[in-house]
Amino acid sequence: MELKRGGEISISIDDFAFGGKGITKIQTEEGNYVIFTQNGIPGQKVIAKIIKKKKSFAECRILQVIEKSPLEKSTEFQSISGAPYISLPIEKQHEFKLDSTFELFKKIGGISNTPALFDELICSPKTYNYRNKMEYSFSTIKHDIYTNEELDDEFALGFKHSGTWWKVEDLDKDSGMFDAEFENKLKEIRSFLKATSLKAWHPPSKKGFFRHLVVRKSFTNDELLINLVTSNQGLKKFNVAAFSEFLQGLLGRKIAGFIHTINNDVADRAKIENGSSNLIFGKDTIIEKILDLDFEISMESFFQTNPASAEKLYNKVIDYAAEDNQLQNQLIMDLFCGTGTIGQLIASKVSNSSVIGVDIVGSSIENAKENAKKNGVKNISFYAVDAGKFLLNHPEYVDKIGTIVLDPPRAGIAPKTLRKVMRLNAKRIVYVSCNPATQARDAKDLTENGYKLVKFSLVDQFPHTGHIESIMLFEK
Repeated sequence: MELKRGGEISISIDDFAFGGKGITKIQTEEGNYVIFTQNGIPGQKVIAKIIKKKKSFAECRILQVIEKSPLEKSTEFQSISGAPYISLPIEKQHEFKLDSTFELFKKIGGISNTPALFDELICSPKTYNYRNKMEYSFSTIKHDIYTNEELDDEFALGFKHSGTWWKVEDLDKDSGMFDAEFENKLKEIRSFLKATSLKAWHPPSKKGFFRHLVVRKSFTNDELLINLVTSNQGLKKFNVAAFSEFLQGLLGRKIAGFIHTINNDVADRAKIENGSSNLIFGKDTIIEKILDLDFEISMESFFQTNPASAEKLYNKVIDYAAEDNQLQNQLIMDLFCGTGTIGQLIASKVSNSSVIGVDIVGSSIENAKENAKKNGVKNISFYAVDAGKFLLNHPEYVDKIGTIVLDPPRAGIAPKTLRKVMRLNAKRIVYVSCNPATQARDAKDLTENGYKLVKFSLVDQFPHTGHIESIMLFEK
């Protein structure tokens, strides 16, 4: 088998690695050569494209599944790239995620006794239709899911085809990940907008009108907040009021509000909500209830994607933080706090303690302050600043913090910031991570600087994906 970057190969997937990668091992004169295939399922036979080649391993993406795995089952949902394992029974998904995460902790974090330290796997209460936010893309370049062809001068609305940034697969029915009623009616929205004769976005040329459709859902009130993102190319020809009326007729009271955002930033990775926004109908926020507290969420706010699972995650964080009655009469710090959910939940349970929430995103902190006020949580204060800068500018907290909650982004904590965290000398650290790989790296630093890993739990927040979250409890 000739292996070169950009080449196509036919392989069988033999095993599963952390992050949703299938493993194939090829015998060579130098020993095993490992091929990692993104979203590969053990037992599949696929044609894959090599996107990276190193001396001892290669990375591929699937171009075509030649033979399904015996582990897969048929489903009623439309297959999308964001749910590559939806055909795999949830029990088998859990098995793969547990085994690969344990191996990761051992390899990167040096945690050799994972079975002894493992507390529990927290499963998502909803296996399907659990997401509260979805981003759909428009494109004039369509990937036909039936013929596997790339078609030009089309009007596609759905999800990017796996491994591409320019072509979109039409979503014609429920993907099993978001609100079923909305996704089953998305084709009607596509037909209405196509009839305007305004063009969908053409990613290579950076031209066109319709760019994205972003939808947030409140499970508490069964409401949708819809944001149509367009450019201003042909803006005068777009009757936004007519589209608003169409949405209300299509979805009725389910629509909490409709926003139109004009975003002329041509960068592919620019935040799609950037630009000037106008509220066309209804309200620009929705309410989600987490553990009896109400949280007001705007289009831009960070909020847990799976609220029902987030409740279970937060309960475990609180259990870890409050073990042996450690939360009473102390100062608690919630770093990378987002909209302040964890901090508010802790503050609401320990009125004789004070909580400090810190996050660099100003809009999230504004939401946090408003939510705390509405929930009557008074023993918490929020700061919109980089966590590292906050700790640098407040040395008075050294030796004063009882418990620190860390919930950093996927990249983990910057080494300098982690050193500042450790210098606080807190008795207890509860580290929540959406990326166990960076958490394992940080766990090694913590254990080498006076902290002991007491136990950890894994949370399957995102069924049918390769993602898993982890909660670790460290004590000084």
